[in-house]
Amino acid sequence: MSEGQAWRIEHDSLGEVRVPAEALYGAQTQRAVENFPVSGLRPYPAWIVTTAVVKRAAAEVNMALGQLDPQIGQAIVRAAQEIVAGQWHDQFVVDPFQAGAGTSHNMNANEVIANRAGELLGEPRGTYCRVHPNDQVNMAQSTNDVIPTVIRISALMALRELLPILRGLESALRSKAQQFDPIVKAGRTHLQDAVPVRLGQEFGAYAQAVAHDIARIERAAEDMKRIGIGGTATGTGLNSDPRYHPEMVKRLLALTGFDLRSSGNLFESMQSMADPAHLSAALRTLAVTLDRIANDLRLMSSGPKTGLAEIRLPPVQPGSSIMPGKVNPVMAEMLNMVCFQVMGNDLTITLAAQAGQLELNVMMPIIGHNLLHAILILTNGVRVFTERCVRGIEADEERCRAWVEDSMGISTALNPYVGYEAAAKVVREAMVTGKSIRQIVRERGLLSEEELEEVLSPRGMTEPGVRGKRLP
Repeated sequence: MSEGQAWRIEHDSLGEVRVPAEALYGAQTQRAVENFPVSGLRPYPAWIVTTAVVKRAAAEVNMALGQLDPQIGQAIVRAAQEIVAGQWHDQFVVDPFQAGAGTSHNMNANEVIANRAGELLGEPRGTYCRVHPNDQVNMAQSTNDVIPTVIRISALMALRELLPILRGLESALRSKAQQFDPIVKAGRTHLQDAVPVRLGQEFGAYAQAVAHDIARIERAAEDMKRIGIGGTATGTGLNSDPRYHPEMVKRLLALTGFDLRSSGNLFESMQSMADPAHLSAALRTLAVTLDRIANDLRLMSSGPKTGLAEIRLPPVQPGSSIMPGKVNPVMAEMLNMVCFQVMGNDLTITLAAQAGQLELNVMMPIIGHNLLHAILILTNGVRVFTERCVRGIEADEERCRAWVEDSMGISTALNPYVGYEAAAKVVREAMVTGKSIRQIVRERGLLSEEELEEVLSPRGMTEPGVRGKRLP
């Protein structure tokens, strides 16, 4: 507590609590601040905004159902909308590592909105005479149906930013695939020589893999649109009007623009975190894809003199504090680290999702935090990776050609003409003598010069078929 800090005295069911005089939050939030000084982290903006949207919708529905005084309800709506517009976010102060289920965050929102609504009605902060955090702001609600709803809608909100960024990466990779299509390079399997491929084919595969991940995320996001708001504490809907749940679904759909629908079973909505876990798994799979692509780019750009050096990544910063002129693949390295974190977040979400017991999963705060964290760092990480790495990749066509000519993999094209065993002998001789496959075939007279040019054409090997022969 700061020296010289001005305080007001509030109380809750446990007794009196000193709250900073100017705070919009109240006693229960202050207890959480004192109880959970764990990470120093604060809730993400999407988490705060979504909570305010739920509180606004609840006030509007309760007014429409005749349960809430219109003057008080309108003050709650206005206070909540100020939060949606970006005000008062500094008043959301509860660490993500907090009381189970998210009661502390829910009460943080209830208290901020109650105090601000009270101010709008001419009451000092901390009085709660007309607008009480529990009785009015939390009317027909429980932490147990608010937080699952916030998890779902906040994730959908965050995906609005991630998905266009992923499509931008897919587009950039497809553009590179087209640009690099004429360039033939050595293929590698097991990190050993394999048949040639075109650099454009590699980049086209990267683009398609990202497209598949986008589709997986979109499918998982559809399940996040099932909401159970109105189940209150355990799914029974106790203390809410029977019309409240369907009206809340309609109102939240209108406020968010998402095609929200009833979960169909409000008890399941309290118990199960399977849908957020499913979305997290789709994000983890995306991270696996991105990590693999980043690793390939690092490998193909290795060098510049002692590595593969088939491509050049844009130089964006010096790479060493001691080695002059060194430039590292820093954007790919950054993306690797983002991917590792997303994978770790998914493990946390998986463990938390299976930790639910009976009528409630109390680990929801860390599920929501890790899900939003994963989406945030993927959004920012992929954006800069696309802009500052992928779009500026250049190919070293001469180096690619040299690797192809020196590769043992081109011997595969000899199989239909001389057989596997004879081709293997050519490879062994090439390994021992250092001669090229082409040179040994010519010396042994295995193919005519015309056949040699046709069969060992690197470009031809990147398409289906048997070079120089018609398939039956």
